[in-house]
Amino acid sequence: MAEQWDYKKAGLDLGKYEDTIHRIQSHLARTQDRTRVLPPPFPPRKGGKGVGGFASLFDLDPSGLFSKKYEHPVLVTCTDGVGSKLKVAALARKFDTVGIDLVGMSVNDLICTGGEPLVFLDYIAMPADDPPMTEQLVKGIADGCVEAECSLVGGETAILPDFYQPGDFDMAGFCTGVVDKPEVIDGSRIEVGDAVIGLASSGLHSNGYSLVRKIVFDAAGLSVTDHVPELGKTVGEELLTPTRLYVKPVRRVLAHYPVKKKGVIHGLANITGGGLPDNLGRIMPPGCRVQVKAGSWPVPPVFGWLQRLGNVADAEMRRVFNGGVGFCVVAAPFFAASIVEQFEKLGVPAWVIGEVVAGEPGVDVG
Repeated sequence: MAEQWDYKKAGLDLGKYEDTIHRIQSHLARTQDRTRVLPPPFPPRKGGKGVGGFASLFDLDPSGLFSKKYEHPVLVTCTDGVGSKLKVAALARKFDTVGIDLVGMSVNDLICTGGEPLVFLDYIAMPADDPPMTEQLVKGIADGCVEAECSLVGGETAILPDFYQPGDFDMAGFCTGVVDKPEVIDGSRIEVGDAVIGLASSGLHSNGYSLVRKIVFDAAGLSVTDHVPELGKTVGEELLTPTRLYVKPVRRVLAHYPVKKKGVIHGLANITGGGLPDNLGRIMPPGCRVQVKAGSWPVPPVFGWLQRLGNVADAEMRRVFNGGVGFCVVAAPFFAASIVEQFEKLGVPAWVIGEVVAGEPGVDVG
């Protein structure tokens, strides 16, 4: 008699999948403004309140304010992942912070246009259903969405036993927002003499972890539980510090200096892979170059620790890591001190770290 097969035997347990759905519903719900995120047009799964539709519905103008606020609304979209920082989460068996990283990687890009994040979706892939782990991942995503003031409206959990080894998983995030066309920030207004303002990062954020893991775990032979005196915490605690989300402070400052009316803020850059040289350089218009003044901001100890541990060259550190500056604002120099003060009041350390000079687009640090 032929062997009888079913989905569970093939590696997918639909019972566990339903458990996962039940666990994550409350996390989705706390991110959603019910005047904007509409309920599905048919009953959700048993015990559910907001999961069950084939797609999500988001009302752009529930109170009539949208049409008044936006003269010419333009959609802004972006997607990103967390990268090999997920390997550290797997080693530490700590999954409640990388979801914040996932949100941060997209929303921090989105606001570089001057946009407002509206909705976020996630994709999680793993070799077998793990409801407690998935709940922790989604909790982190929801925490990030609450902080970024956008709604987590859905996602996909893919169980792929033939693609991933036990303990492996991956995540991707997708964000859609809106910006008024007259308020779009694209770097075209940047001019010689502008000030470059750096906003403090929370540490490594989510970039350079392939190098970090080689240095820390392979070369130095450390584990996630080892305590590092100069950092005042364990390896795992440092490496899993979540990405700082800049949505609230940047949008508050933009509201104070609207582009169309005041024209004070000329460029925004999320400092991710490629560091200051690549990410500031990419928004420079022809004839403009950035001169960054080394030593004009305090560098978090994690960067010096990694550099010494791995004997990494200065240029490589600048090219791979954010170096303590996670976001940059390019603005008219007269307003630089005021902008720094506003960010400080909003809880984000900020410094004038350089200026725009004449030259080919790019960045010099010295």
